[in-house]
Amino acid sequence: MKNIFSASLILLFFLASCSTPSEKATKESSTVVTPEVKNIDPKKTAYADLATILSKKEVPVLCYHHIRNFKAGESENMKSYSVTPAAFATQMKALSDSGYSTILPDQLYEYLVHDGVLPAKPVMLTFDDTDEEQYSIGKTEMNKYGFKGVYFIMTIAINRPRYMSKDQIKNLSDSGHVIAGHTWDHHMVTKYQGEDWDTQLVKPRKQLEAITGKSITFFAYPFGLWNQAAIPEIKNRDYKLAFILSTKRDSTEPLYTVRRMIVPGQWSTNGMLKAMRFTFNKK
Repeated sequence: MKNIFSASLILLFFLASCSTPSEKATKESSTVVTPEVKNIDPKKTAYADLATILSKKEVPVLCYHHIRNFKAGESENMKSYSVTPAAFATQMKALSDSGYSTILPDQLYEYLVHDGVLPAKPVMLTFDDTDEEQYSIGKTEMNKYGFKGVYFIMTIAINRPRYMSKDQIKNLSDSGHVIAGHTWDHHMVTKYQGEDWDTQLVKPRKQLEAITGKSITFFAYPFGLWNQAAIPEIKNRDYKLAFILSTKRDSTEPLYTVRRMIVPGQWSTNGMLKAMRFTFNKK
C-alpha cells in the first residue's frame, strides 16, 4: 500500500514541512467549527478562535510504520517506512534522556482548544497500519520509559498474519494507549464518494469501539493525503482531530490537519532529534 511513495517524496515532504510559505489569510473574528464534544468539563464551553489555535506552538508528532530489520537488497522506499528494532529502542531512550514526555490526542485537543497545560517537552508517538511489531516491539520499548502511543488502526488487517489481533488492540487500550481510526482498507480520502465515507470512517470506528469499549474520536489520513472536501465529512462523523503527514498544517483547519513527521530508517537517532526540533520549532 505504501509503494506509491518513494524515499525522494519523503525528503520532499520533509523539506516542505521546514519551509515557511505564507499561510492563507484569515479573518480576526474567525472561529473553528468543531464537532460536539462529549463529557468535557462544563466550564470549558468556549472554543479558542482560529487565530489563537494557530498561535500555539506545534507539538512534535512522530509517525512510525514498520519496526523490523531490513532485508538484503531492500529498496530505499521500504526503508523510508521502517526503523530497525535497535533504532527504535535507541530513539525511545534518547527522547527520555532528552526530557520528553509523551502526550495523547485528548491532551493535544485540550491544549489547542481550551488552553490546557502540557508537559515542558511534549511529544506524541503515533503508529500507522496495525503492524504487529508496533505492539510486540513498540509497546515493550515505550513501557521502559512510561511512554504512551497512538495506534491508528486499519481495520481490514485486524487478526491477519503479521498484523495485530483484537486482543492486542484491546490490551493497548486497556494499558493507556490510544486506539484511533485509519479507515477500513487504507484507501485515500481524496477518492471517496457517497457511501465510502461511512464504509471508511463510521464502520471502522464502530468496530474499534466494540473492541476497546471506548469512543474513537481521532483519525489519520491514509498516506497523509487530504483535501478540503474531506474535512466536513470527518467533522460530521464526530472526529475531534485528524492527522496528516509531513506537510504544513492548513491555516483554516488546523484541528483536522495536525502535522506528523515520518521517522525513516535512513536517519540516525541524532538526525531524528534534529529533524523533529527543526520541523516543530515554529508556531
